[in-house]
Amino acid sequence: MPDRGGGPSGPRIRVGRPSRRVRTLLMTLGVLAVLGMAFTMFAGFWTDWLWYRSVKYSSVFTTTLWTKIGLFFVFGLLMALAVGFNIWLAHRLRPPLSAMSMEQQNLDRYRMSIAPYKKWLLLGITALVGLIAGASASGQWRTWLMWVNGVSFGEKDPQFQLDVSFYAFDLPWYRFLLGFGFAAAILSVIAAALTHYLYGGLRVTSPGARATAAATGHLSVLIGVFVALKAVAYWLDRYGLAVKSSDFRATDNWTGLRYVDANAYLPAKTILFCIAVICALLFFATLWRRTWQLPVIGFGLMVLSAILIGGLYPAIVQKFQVQPNEQAKEAPYVEKNLEATRKAYGIDGTKVTDYTGTSTTEDKTKLRDDVDATASIRIMDPNIVSPTFQQLQQIRNYYAFPTNLDVDRYAKDGKDQDTVIGLREINLAGIPKKNWINNHFRYTHGYGVVAAEGTSADAQGRPNFTESDLPSEGQLGTYEQRVYYGEKTTTYSIVGGPQKEIDYSDDNGEKTTSYKGDSGVNLSNPVNRAAYAVAFGEPQILYSGAIGDGSRILYNRTPKERVEAVAPWLTIDGDAYPAVVDGRIQWIVDAYTTTNGYPYSSRTTLGDTTADSLTATNDNRAVVAQQNQVNYIRNSVKATVDAYTGEVKLFQWDTKDPVLKTWMKAFPDTVEPKSDISKSLMDHLRYPQDLFKVQRELLTRYHVKDATTFLSGSEVWQVPDDPTNRSGNAVPPYYLSMKMPDQQAQAFSLTTTFTPNGRDNLSAFMAVDAEAGTSDYGKIRILKLPTNTTVNGPKQVQSQFNSQEDIAESIRLLRGGDSEVEYGNLLTVPLDGGLLYVEPVYVRGGGLKYPLLRKVLVTYGGQTAFENTLDEALNKVFGAEGATPEPPDEGDTPPPPTSENPTVQQALEDAQKAFDAGQEALKENDWEAYGRAQKDLEEALQRAEDAQAAGGGAGGGESKPDAEPSGSPSPKPSS
Repeated sequence: MPDRGGGPSGPRIRVGRPSRRVRTLLMTLGVLAVLGMAFTMFAGFWTDWLWYRSVKYSSVFTTTLWTKIGLFFVFGLLMALAVGFNIWLAHRLRPPLSAMSMEQQNLDRYRMSIAPYKKWLLLGITALVGLIAGASASGQWRTWLMWVNGVSFGEKDPQFQLDVSFYAFDLPWYRFLLGFGFAAAILSVIAAALTHYLYGGLRVTSPGARATAAATGHLSVLIGVFVALKAVAYWLDRYGLAVKSSDFRATDNWTGLRYVDANAYLPAKTILFCIAVICALLFFATLWRRTWQLPVIGFGLMVLSAILIGGLYPAIVQKFQVQPNEQAKEAPYVEKNLEATRKAYGIDGTKVTDYTGTSTTEDKTKLRDDVDATASIRIMDPNIVSPTFQQLQQIRNYYAFPTNLDVDRYAKDGKDQDTVIGLREINLAGIPKKNWINNHFRYTHGYGVVAAEGTSADAQGRPNFTESDLPSEGQLGTYEQRVYYGEKTTTYSIVGGPQKEIDYSDDNGEKTTSYKGDSGVNLSNPVNRAAYAVAFGEPQILYSGAIGDGSRILYNRTPKERVEAVAPWLTIDGDAYPAVVDGRIQWIVDAYTTTNGYPYSSRTTLGDTTADSLTATNDNRAVVAQQNQVNYIRNSVKATVDAYTGEVKLFQWDTKDPVLKTWMKAFPDTVEPKSDISKSLMDHLRYPQDLFKVQRELLTRYHVKDATTFLSGSEVWQVPDDPTNRSGNAVPPYYLSMKMPDQQAQAFSLTTTFTPNGRDNLSAFMAVDAEAGTSDYGKIRILKLPTNTTVNGPKQVQSQFNSQEDIAESIRLLRGGDSEVEYGNLLTVPLDGGLLYVEPVYVRGGGLKYPLLRKVLVTYGGQTAFENTLDEALNKVFGAEGATPEPPDEGDTPPPPTSENPTVQQALEDAQKAFDAGQEALKENDWEAYGRAQKDLEEALQRAEDAQAAGGGAGGGESKPDAEPSGSPSPKPSS
């Protein structure tokens, strides 16, 4: 080193190599770092393999893995070879002598500096592009498997007469290959051009020719390959027109050829294909002519043709041929789109029937009995009463119910009954003391089913439970009640080892258990423990004494998560629901096969069309889509997840779906035949909500079958916003046992309403038979209301409820103090040509943390009732108030006597007294007295409404209620 001191005689600083100890330390740290990274990667791979093996779907893991590896190496190697070969060839074709110029002298320095490392540089560049290309290709494993295993649809597109499988399975793979070819050609051109420039084959400022003959020939061939690929792209674009999306007549994602496509774009693509082939040949000809003149002219002609033929000509056809007579020109293509869209979404069998919307029966009292025969009206809203289940059936703070409960059918006295059901799942937020042992070893599972009648409530507005308490008892019989897998079970648990688990608690204290199932991964192997310690970032797993012989780790525990993992080619419905089947709690999950390549079928975005007021407030209800934008969907698979063992079963549901058949070829023995579905399981299968929401969105436009009406836009509908909340999102569909006009008996159905586009009156009512195993399952019926009359839609009905003076006053009284009023599902039922609307009304009073059913709103044929019970409301609407009332519960206090002309003021005073009595009862924790006081309060409020409606008042004058109870009940029942 140069002297940094005081001259030649100064001390010299020597910087030598690090000592052996330092070198050894650095080398050791380096090796450990590499080993740590390698083991981290291995841990992720190994834990995935162990999990798939534990659920007996190891073939899914291996098939997916080997497919990804194969694509990675094949396409990575192809890209590396393409780029590497062209760099090598450009180097071989370098001129022996470089021109004498400043440009070349500057380049000489770079050539000399990289000369010793040329091989390593070549390997590095090719390895980099190969890794990138291979990683990109491995992501196309679904495209590859669908192409190599694709089966025929047995249907042909109307334009090219090719099987639909070409568009669904073949064309996506061809497009990938084309894109890969373009990438390889472009990278090869860039790499070759840079190499030629570096070694003098291309010159920018040097005198003489700008390129050597060798460089000219080499680059011309590469550009010729690019242009040839462009010719292939033009040819494929012809078929791509059948699945091309465009905006047409305010219809987003319209798909298929229109007049301008068939008569301008299609011939233009054919002409451009021919021009591109000729241009590519001209580039190849430079191998002999050694001049760029003809290829450049050809390339310019191709670009000009693309502008004139591919852009300007179709615009002229659209402007001067289509627009002056659009309806006549587009009608044949619209008919193809209508037919394909209805078939692709399974709505081609929809039965549309005209419906008057008004009753033809003059004596409405005759219809009162028809209501019960027409529908089992559900007044327990599963989206409202979860807090009520929580308060009354949580039992312990470490249990919880889902935000939205589910609706199922269970037999009672030999008759199916709509039932609101939920599982008491583990809630780690509520455990007494949080630590690693409690979180993952002791509090591991929920316990029991809680179910209630959907069509009734008790005297205090609480659910009538058919299965309750802990352990759960009721009508469901004996079954395994432990819930290790559920919607709220999002963390891992380690079970079956030396650490006992808390099972449940009763009057005799805590009961403990140890998991006996074979689910999860065994942790007795130290390699497994180390892998999970790394994968989960939990070092305690490696050394904790709570893990021993028999310990198993459970994870991926939500039903949708498990189904998605074992069938990554399925789209998962947002609502998994539990059912007691053959002594087991089974989660039932609906799954779909989709494609984006059905010709002429318009596309839909699953995330948007399945969104409603429930998904806006609960992310767990959102669809799990492998492909968000689709134009074909089938509910092809019904899956079950055992709540105790976590066992996942996939059952083939749509036996004709070619997409499912393709995936069954790709993943053999993963889907069980439909015949394996037991009768007891079939009783609980139903039509899925997300498919129904997709279909109803399409039916807002595609309920029409003729092109003229479709083009006019006069019959466009919309799904109304949910009138019971302010989210601004679509009303969710409702499960309901009901009878449509052409049905002989009630059927479990999924229903919704439509309104005209931009208006609030009702335009149609839609129902699908949701009861699996019946001949009509999946049959869609639409009742279409006349356009020349106005029938109130959901929003108008809700506004009518809120604007009626007596109802509004009653609502104000119910909101006394800091009470909250919550509106339940607004159900619509077709009845005798008219439409019956029913809406339960719940109240959360003061400190009361859960809603109770207080009132029921009913309207039909212009008559509205707001009563304590559904029967009372129906009796009032249909003029059957003389019916014998239900006898009071034993022990209830008789209602205060009323005169023939009760005053509003007296009724309100009675209401205040009843409220005060309820408050006193709360202080004393006297729930029986509190129940009597609540009943007295309801009766007093009802008398106030009746008196006001009759015009009653002191001294015969009219009096309006101007007082209300000064507070609100706030019971806090202990668990």
